[in-house]
Amino acid sequence: MSTNDDKANMNKDTNSGIQSNNRTVRKLLLVVVAMFGFGFALVPLYDVFCDITGLNGKTNDTAAIYEDGGIDTSRTVKVQFITRNAKGIPWNFEPVINEIDVHPGEMKLVSFYAKNKADHDIIGQAVPSVSPGLAANYFHKIECFCFTQQPLAAGKDVEMSLQFYVDVELPSDINTLTLSYTLYDITEKSS
Repeated sequence: MSTNDDKANMNKDTNSGIQSNNRTVRKLLLVVVAMFGFGFALVPLYDVFCDITGLNGKTNDTAAIYEDGGIDTSRTVKVQFITRNAKGIPWNFEPVINEIDVHPGEMKLVSFYAKNKADHDIIGQAVPSVSPGLAANYFHKIECFCFTQQPLAAGKDVEMSLQFYVDVELPSDINTLTLSYTLYDITEKSS
């Protein structure tokens, strides 16, 4: 009789072990699904956070309207220009001048040079960012080649303009801004 009791107890232990394993697997699957959902939601949450705080140097992708609030001639801000090509775009892409001194509130016009070194037409799109990130809220582009796609035929070159101003409300501890453009090949996406 004791062998039957031992078998019954062994079956109970086995069944409870299987049930415990099943619960653990369900919990782990729930954690995986939750982590995937959180990872998926991070990008829009990060974008909202950056828009609210001005971090990450994202600038507006629409033209600003110049508001003549006066020019602060008592202060000079150095604006530096940096360019880089995303992987796979065979263009020369560079600022005509690397930096410029501006007074807050003063409108400036600068140019960027691009040449398509490929043997086929390419459509490029420049994506700007400003550092320090907080300064992005005070850097206003009135006219910018980054607002539109830039088609460029094989072997051709172009000068593209940027008209901007730095807001007079720029915090006084910021004396240098860096505007960086990354150029992407969007030819396939534009077709």
